[in-house]
Amino acid sequence: MPGMRILGLETATHRLSVALWRDGEVVERSAFQPNSSSEWLLPAVRALLAEAECNLHEIDGIAFGAGPGSFTGLRLAAGCAQGLAYGLGRPVLGICTLEALAQASGEEKVFACLDARMNEVYTAVYAGGLEVQASAVLPPSEVRLPAGDGWVGCGDGFARYRDSLPAFAQVRDDVLPTAAAVAGLAAPRFARGEGVDAAQALPLYVRDKVALTTAERLARGGVR
Repeated sequence: MPGMRILGLETATHRLSVALWRDGEVVERSAFQPNSSSEWLLPAVRALLAEAECNLHEIDGIAFGAGPGSFTGLRLAAGCAQGLAYGLGRPVLGICTLEALAQASGEEKVFACLDARMNEVYTAVYAGGLEVQASAVLPPSEVRLPAGDGWVGCGDGFARYRDSLPAFAQVRDDVLPTAAAVAGLAAPRFARGEGVDAAQALPLYVRDKVALTTAERLARGGVR
């Protein structure tokens, strides 16, 4: 891992970010873009690398927030990672957005919860950096507290659905996944040879259905 340089991309939420992980040191750029603007991402990568005095061809691997999250944002990160990796001949690695959120929080026991729109949330549970409950999408009313104490609820799902979610002793609804977390999680995995070919840079949607009928929207508390 010494000398390794990892480019991280995270665009699954309205906070877009890019990061360069280099020997454990991280430089990051971010911006709030409500529409996951593709016009921001590549210029941000160029500016980041210029700031770090790193040439694009010196990158050893490209990691991206694979999801779950905004469908448009996931396709943006995956497509950009795929294009760069293909052109450079470098491996790629998708990192679960909820894992990146837990990593970004710095908390030991994390209930990660992102707004999934359509009156649903994306959730996963992590303890000591390990996944103890896999990513899922469900209505806030069906979310249950994990067993045990000390869990911290993190993510914008709590900002949107606080009244419908369980009452956690501590909530940090301002925490979002970051490219720095994505790159940091990916670095040891690249070092273990877990990077894959650019063609395998695929989003993790979790939710299969993106369009609901009127009856389905009403059943979930939506409007006509």
